[in-house]
Amino acid sequence: MRFQGRTAIITGAARGIGEASARRIASEGGKVMIADVDIAEATKVATSIGSNAIAFGLNVTSEESWAEAVRTAIAAWGKVDILVNNAGVAGDNMPAWEMPVAEWKRVVDIDLTGVFIGCKAVVPSMIEHGYGRIVNIASIAGKEGNPNAVAYSAAKAGVIGLTKSLGKELAQKGVLVNAITPAVIETPILAQVSDQHKAYMLSKIPMNRMGQPEEVAALVAFLSSEDLSFSTAATFDISGGRATY
Repeated sequence: MRFQGRTAIITGAARGIGEASARRIASEGGKVMIADVDIAEATKVATSIGSNAIAFGLNVTSEESWAEAVRTAIAAWGKVDILVNNAGVAGDNMPAWEMPVAEWKRVVDIDLTGVFIGCKAVVPSMIEHGYGRIVNIASIAGKEGNPNAVAYSAAKAGVIGLTKSLGKELAQKGVLVNAITPAVIETPILAQVSDQHKAYMLSKIPMNRMGQPEEVAALVAFLSSEDLSFSTAATFDISGGRATY
């Protein structure tokens, strides 16, 4: 039971990678907060997991919402050991010069600024306890840049940069910070993406299939655990062979 006595906040955990990660950590003894803007679905997931889970309606773009999430977790468990920043949106598919500035700001606010605010909210407590694991879900798009997904690609590149910077800042404080860069994973977020864009992403994967949330959750679990001891400020690919660096 790798996560016995450990506690985690997982964002976007009402479905997809977040849900799979919460179930994996809870199955190994961890306490998990199902943090999601969709509180109804978050509650369903938490209820199905059982006593090891609580639900919280989190707006990742709000400092106040994050502060309340951390207060709630600490009130329930006394600490936050793990943060998995998974919540995100794909954004509209269109050429960069056609994208409204409002859409750019929406995607970057959720996919990048939300990660920053979350890290900022949990890090002081982790430093105080001398232990922490932060896993930021970026994307292969952040390394390569997907056409017609400029806001998403830029935001996920920002998540990688944030991870590298924060990981170095915390390297001697017992708090390890790493990012995961999945290729296309079969989750509900794909409903936001055009069929043409999905075909493009799939065509880049040598395994010629989409990844599954449980496959990403296995990597999340490792990066969230004490098994991880000498990796921080790093990026871990899970791309079916797409990643080239």
